[in-house]
Amino acid sequence: MYEFNAKEQVKNLVEWMRQQMKTCGGKTAVVGISGGKDSSVVAALCAAAYGKKHVYGVLMPDGAQPDIDYSNGLVDVLQIPHCTFNIHDGVAGILNEMERIGIAPSRQTKVNLPSRIRMATLYAVAQSVEGGIVINTSNLSEDWVGYCTIYGDSAGAFSPLGMYTTEEVIAMGAVLGLPEKFLIKPPSDGLTGLTDEDNLGFTYHAVNEYLRNGVCDPAIREQIDKKHKASRFKFETLPLYHNGLPLLIEDETSYYK
Repeated sequence: MYEFNAKEQVKNLVEWMRQQMKTCGGKTAVVGISGGKDSSVVAALCAAAYGKKHVYGVLMPDGAQPDIDYSNGLVDVLQIPHCTFNIHDGVAGILNEMERIGIAPSRQTKVNLPSRIRMATLYAVAQSVEGGIVINTSNLSEDWVGYCTIYGDSAGAFSPLGMYTTEEVIAMGAVLGLPEKFLIKPPSDGLTGLTDEDNLGFTYHAVNEYLRNGVCDPAIREQIDKKHKASRFKFETLPLYHNGLPLLIEDETSYYK
């Protein structure tokens, strides 16, 4: 069984984040703030990596948000520049227009649309502040079972937490000095009133045990494997048709090869 050294991981991760920002040519980390563990830890990591003045938090309620106090509390604790950008009109505008043209929005549309509007908002803000770069806030446990929205919360310039489980994220948050309330808030879809784990049908702890220790109830393992296989397209590079035509300029990545 492995041992997770949160202090050492934070140290190495912060250094990696500095290099990633340099590669992007950015100056300001733009982070969507939900008040949950992932956005809280990413914002704290950004503050450690770039300095508080170079982090910009964006709070994005969809109309009235009952738990907005978590988001407000987080930016106060970190003392980072921030704004509140209500996405309600943007979401409602698209849904209303769909109804007008005769396309009834599905439940999945209503669940995923706010996430995509939030990401569009983050990019709009990032392109309007000095050196703004959108930082992804997803973690490994959620991503592994596809519990994210393609072109929504799965987007961003780079992902600090993409290889860390939920429990590891919490441990790093504690090392960063975040108050416990920001680390134990159950994630939810913000629409049905259900938590992520209610919707999934199993706990993230079960996913984490499977990922790190190879231990899992067979019935739950089958569910995890099925969701993982079905969601890989969300994380793969956009497929290109390789037509055999010459491309005479060398590319450093494998994308065009």
